[in-house]
Amino acid sequence: MKNKVKFGTSGIRGLVNDMTDKVCYAYTLSFLEYLQSIDAIADHTVAIGGDLRNSTPRIMNAVAAAVVDAGYQVVNCGLVPTPALTLYGINQNIASIMVTGSHIPDDRNGIKFNKPDGEVLKQDEQGILAQEPKLNEALFVGESLHRSNYLPAVNRIAEQQYVARYIDFFAKNALAGMEIGVYQHSSVARDLFITVLSGLGAEVLPLGRSEYFISVDTEAIRAEDVVLAKEWSAQYDLDCIVSTDGDADRPLISDEHGEWLRGDVAGILVARFLQIDAIVTPVSSNSAVEKCASFSQVVRTKIGSPYVISAMQSIVDAQKIAGYEANGGFLLNTSVALSGKQLTALPTRDAVIVALCILLAARQENDSISQLLKALPERYTYSDRIKDFPSELSQSILAGIQTGQLDQDATAFAQLFSGQIEQAVAFDSTDGVRITLANNDVVHIRGSGNAPELRCYTEADSYSRAKALNKLCIQKMLGWKD
Repeated sequence: MKNKVKFGTSGIRGLVNDMTDKVCYAYTLSFLEYLQSIDAIADHTVAIGGDLRNSTPRIMNAVAAAVVDAGYQVVNCGLVPTPALTLYGINQNIASIMVTGSHIPDDRNGIKFNKPDGEVLKQDEQGILAQEPKLNEALFVGESLHRSNYLPAVNRIAEQQYVARYIDFFAKNALAGMEIGVYQHSSVARDLFITVLSGLGAEVLPLGRSEYFISVDTEAIRAEDVVLAKEWSAQYDLDCIVSTDGDADRPLISDEHGEWLRGDVAGILVARFLQIDAIVTPVSSNSAVEKCASFSQVVRTKIGSPYVISAMQSIVDAQKIAGYEANGGFLLNTSVALSGKQLTALPTRDAVIVALCILLAARQENDSISQLLKALPERYTYSDRIKDFPSELSQSILAGIQTGQLDQDATAFAQLFSGQIEQAVAFDSTDGVRITLANNDVVHIRGSGNAPELRCYTEADSYSRAKALNKLCIQKMLGWKD
């Protein structure tokens, strides 16, 4: 399939102009044919959902056209969180397809494909790309479909099951007495989140609802969102503020001061609350997960939920297995039980579980969220990105510090940063290049798998040091474009 729309870290992504009806139809048909080839689509039903981007309804229609044309029935789950759609597909043992660009800007979009047992993995992506679908050209005028009505009426079953998942698992009025702000912006979970929190007894205050799409990246939080959270927290005396990215698989949660938690720290708190034995997380995550000694096993992977899921599936010597990413999304690979109730596995990124577990952990310890954080080892991370950084250029630059020869790579690294950073003493090329410095600080640089961006993650023993190191790195990296 030769076009500009490609698989990234999770699903296909591309500019809206490149994600034509015909391209989206073709990818969907390839996905369905792949499922047929591995005998993974016994039920002739496929669920479809989407986020709140302007282009999403059109792309959902193109996806539905392929499903119908292939002889399957569509369940239109409407505009719904990715984890809700995935949960519904798993519960019904059917394939599901989510139209979302997650956190990337509105001029881009994407499609996430799920098998009946959950997300497609990297080997599945290759199987999808290997298909040679025969397009029904009669459906199109150029790149556009004749019809815009392939989707049936919306069925709210996926949303209802997802809300019930948490209302039924946690104790009645578990959040009673807590005042929580929900930063709604353009998150597809903006109303559902309020339903769950209020259903557990919290007093909920909707904040910042937007009528246009806002790109909220939980790994590179916008400066205006940092300011807003602090202002809202002070103005309304909130216990915390919660939010998600566009498709609600990545969380934002603040402490009582309106300080946003880092996703990789939030993941540790959730895993501890759920009493997880083995945890899987990408190489970019905070090393406090090892230093806290809370888990019998910690496995590191490349960045992207397919890698985390594959690693979780390979663990056989632990009862409770979960994963999380630096973006905060939490993946539950095995069922867990608390207070006599069972929460079933949901091996895809989820945002709502993160906020609920951290809030309940604070209540359980009779502490504030900021006090929960103080109980963890003092390792702090910071991340930022440079947009419009050509992928080919970033790959070329990073290749110069990935030769495998420590002295050579350390010298090249020092030259890239004009000698203004501590000497490099170790390199990890699991995903991008993660460099450990002589003072135990960490600099991790990688090109995005979803967009022409260059990301930088830093880690140090203080937040101010991690932030300052990141700013210095970004300043130097900007010069690499010249």
